[in-house]
Amino acid sequence: MSDAAQPTAAEVRAAAEVVKAAIDRHLDAVERRTGDDDPAVYDAFNALAAAAEVYDELLYERYDEVTPFEIPGADDSLPPYAGPAEPSALSVLIRRDYVVAEPERLLAQAQRLADVDAGPGAEDTTPVVGTSVHAALGVLFGEYEPDEIASRHKEFGLEEGDSTLWVSAGEAAPEPGEWLGAPFEDADPELVVCRFDVSAVFDEEDESDEDFAGPVVGGA
Repeated sequence: MSDAAQPTAAEVRAAAEVVKAAIDRHLDAVERRTGDDDPAVYDAFNALAAAAEVYDELLYERYDEVTPFEIPGADDSLPPYAGPAEPSALSVLIRRDYVVAEPERLLAQAQRLADVDAGPGAEDTTPVVGTSVHAALGVLFGEYEPDEIASRHKEFGLEEGDSTLWVSAGEAAPEPGEWLGAPFEDADPELVVCRFDVSAVFDEEDESDEDFAGPVVGGA
């Protein structure tokens, strides 16, 4: 971008003032809200997001600097929440992907667990796991909770892939066994209270942003 096309310092300052006013408006709306779905809060949030985006762009164009704020775009957000205002039940939906990066480590860990469960004097029995990754996974996930496997995945020869966690609201808890036949069939994005995603693609996007933003001052 040529110097002639750059925003002026006054334009950047004016955009900053708009952000400050939007922050005040948002806080005021939050303090006065009448419920979880107060449209005034929603409108103030959107105004703050728009003002911050404009300021960030002008700041970068003028000074090659960025803000530390990351406002979620429309493409990254969930659809409008359509669940109960006061949820009385929750469903937590989790998906975690793994790659069996070190099969030998996985087999060894699973066989060790099987040997411990078998107890002393069982050395001459046929190995429970052997060379079966399928059997090893059954032993591993039968012994440990999913959260523990996630925190110790390298120990078990696994490599993390993408993961997502959805907290979904409901009016009442389902009856025991009601959804076990198809546990994810009723997953409705419009009932999601919050969602947390982990993916290597986010790291790649961060690297692309760094390349676009130019060299870091003081970097090697």
